[in-house]
Amino acid sequence: MKNELLPIRFQGISETVYAGFGPRLGAKILDFLIMVPVMGLLLYISGLSKSAYFYTVIPNLLIGIFFEVCLVKIYGGTPGKLIMRLKIIQKNGDDVDWKAAFYRYSVELFLAILAIYVMILTLNMIDDSTYASLGFMERNKLISTINPLPNTIQTWLSGIWIVCGLIVLLTNARKRSTHDFIAGTVVVKSIFIDKIREIANSSTDEEVE
Repeated sequence: MKNELLPIRFQGISETVYAGFGPRLGAKILDFLIMVPVMGLLLYISGLSKSAYFYTVIPNLLIGIFFEVCLVKIYGGTPGKLIMRLKIIQKNGDDVDWKAAFYRYSVELFLAILAIYVMILTLNMIDDSTYASLGFMERNKLISTINPLPNTIQTWLSGIWIVCGLIVLLTNARKRSTHDFIAGTVVVKSIFIDKIREIANSSTDEEVE
């Protein structure tokens, strides 16, 4: 019978196979740098007019889903994770399926949709000519002035999610973050994937706590 949860430590491997804070932070930074041109283009387009912003809503969401769900399902990680030689797998050692990949991104997707909803409500309070005439900083300041409470709530929710994820990551032996527990996944160092699969498919290996 296949183990339902990978061991904390593996016989014959002196170091942990799980990716901790440092490698995962490095992967996030790489993902951000890779996405800068795309985000810059969408930001430029959305600043042209209110209508242009509305046209970027769906592409924004689809890019996030492609990056965090499709690539995770197909390749086992985002480009940043793959460059850092990390792989996302299910907690029993199997490759990530569509359900796990979606669950892993579900909270961030909800927060992204919430942010867009708040922005749309706020933009409806600004006329087209005023929106188009303002620079990036001036526009953001006006938006915060017009509708501060929903923006504050969304910011707080995002902050709480990030902090909770960090605390959880730093306080469990398998280095799982909050979204890993939601999706039933772990992030491992890809150089150990063959050994991990060997242990995962064995019913006789004892976990070392």
